[in-house]
Amino acid sequence: MNTLTRTNPLRACRALLPALALVLATGCGTFDGGDGGGDVTLRLVAADYGDSEANSTSRFWDEVVRGFEAANPGIKVQVDLQSWNDIDKRVASLIAEGHVPDLVQTGGFADQVAAGRLYPATDVLSIDTQAGMIDAFARAGQVLGSQYGIPFVASTRVFFYNKAIFAKAGITAPPTTWDELRRDAEQIKAKVPGVIPYGLPLGPEEAQAESMIWAMGGGGGLADNAGNYTFDSPQNRATFAWLRGNLVDKHLTYADPAATDRKTAFNDFASGKVAMLNGHPGLIAKAVGAKIDYGTAAIPRKDASVKPATFGVADWMMAFKANGHRAEIKKFLGHLYQKDNQLSFDEQYNLLPVTQETRADMTGSGRHRDLTEFLNALPTANFYPYGDPSWDKVSGLVKQQIGAAVKRDGDDALAELQAAAAAEAGRARR
Repeated sequence: MNTLTRTNPLRACRALLPALALVLATGCGTFDGGDGGGDVTLRLVAADYGDSEANSTSRFWDEVVRGFEAANPGIKVQVDLQSWNDIDKRVASLIAEGHVPDLVQTGGFADQVAAGRLYPATDVLSIDTQAGMIDAFARAGQVLGSQYGIPFVASTRVFFYNKAIFAKAGITAPPTTWDELRRDAEQIKAKVPGVIPYGLPLGPEEAQAESMIWAMGGGGGLADNAGNYTFDSPQNRATFAWLRGNLVDKHLTYADPAATDRKTAFNDFASGKVAMLNGHPGLIAKAVGAKIDYGTAAIPRKDASVKPATFGVADWMMAFKANGHRAEIKKFLGHLYQKDNQLSFDEQYNLLPVTQETRADMTGSGRHRDLTEFLNALPTANFYPYGDPSWDKVSGLVKQQIGAAVKRDGDDALAELQAAAAAEAGRARR
């Protein structure tokens, strides 16, 4: 979705590739300190979601910029398209050289807020554009009560299951609680040999996502509403103890979840080797391509006492103050967040919308029935603590350490992670 300079929550939905050196008529390429002509030139650094020249995001920006410049002849837009491997290094280099971009679209924003470089969203979004954002995503873009991160594209997670394997095991419906999931896993192990009942990826690729899903399902989480990390909470201890005792020790998942990445679990599901797992929209194409008869459902939770919670991730747009182009940025973002532009991007990459109007279109058009569970989850999604400037480093700790929580000394692993996260938070806030 694999380690990047900055945490990249949607990375699992894209292939990583070298930066495409595409210089198009609209300026989708690299830029320097030149003004590029026109009264004002906005410089945007954006991530490429494609995995080849054929589906490069340059084509999306080409259309957006062409339409914007036609309607705003005094404003030019240069787009510097970068791979997910390179974008954070590119932005850091530009800032160090004094060529601060006006806009950056990438995976996070808190570090730039901490450095005092960004406009608040209220300064660069019209009232209509702000009101059109899905509330859960707008809240996730806040730092200390003020929104700086502007959601660009989203994803949620749902429960995937292999219908053919369920039928062989005599299971007629997906589980809704952990006990039902355990019973189904035991039944699959007994009746469908050679299949991993539940794919539990707690390896370093994206362990922070799987662990947050399970933590929420047990009534816990990675951080509380005040922004304090809560890895070692009683709820999380109980959750990981349940995983250890009910799935891992009973050999109902991988032998070592801490060494198993999400990519492995997804590939095994598409190969018919895994019966159940949590997945994002990108898994749909993989399953369909492999002719897997799959189903999706809400992610099981501990029991009815735990409020249903959905895990969501987002990539972000942020607006920089250095060049003083607030009014021009506001015009461009107003154009970018029009429904047709948002719909074009979301449909091209099978990702989810961040605006209410686009969600309504995707929900009601009948063209996206395979995304129904994902779209339904959007309004109530819960997110990583994006607004905490320590999250990038803490996320790296989670990737490396959380897998140990389902091993014999799991409580010690959570305590060690809690201490390390608290230390990072302290350093970031000094």
